[in-house]
Amino acid sequence: MTAHTKMIHVRVDDELREEASAVLESFGMSMSDAVRIFLHRVAATQSFPLELKVPNEETKAALEEARAMRQARKARFATPDELFDDLSGK
Repeated sequence: MTAHTKMIHVRVDDELREEASAVLESFGMSMSDAVRIFLHRVAATQSFPLELKVPNEETKAALEEARAMRQARKARFATPDELFDDLSGK
């Protein structure tokens, strides 16, 4: 028996679509595959399959800093050693 299908149209920002597509391609998946998997999870669990939280101010600041760094193509640390020193508290 052939399954009946319907088309779903979703509007997303171009940059988000490109970034998500690249990640999904690295998994060998298409955008359609990812949406189908998401919808299967919703149906199977009868719930939203992701934990949703409102970020606190510190997290918001970190996210904004990361976005700005990505757009500027600039890292906070010039070398890996600087990163490791910061992580270890030196």
